[in-house]
Amino acid sequence: MAKSQMSREQLVAVETIKRVYQALIDTVNETPQGAPAGPMYAALMQYMTLDQFTAMMDSLVYAKRICREGDLYFPATKP
Repeated sequence: MAKSQMSREQLVAVETIKRVYQALIDTVNETPQGAPAGPMYAALMQYMTLDQFTAMMDSLVYAKRICREGDLYFPATKP
């Protein structure tokens, strides 16, 4: 669906998702010692399920925007 064919609600939803992704990336990048998954999910659990959070984090790892080791997430290029 082209952006011009999306409803206002759909556009808002897409923008919200983009901002959540960027916030997760920023959080991980600001925590070079490793950002634990638990507290990040706890901050978002009223807005999404654990499966949704896991899928978002997995997609960021797959896209090489962040790295994962166990329950910790690191910047894509660790120092």
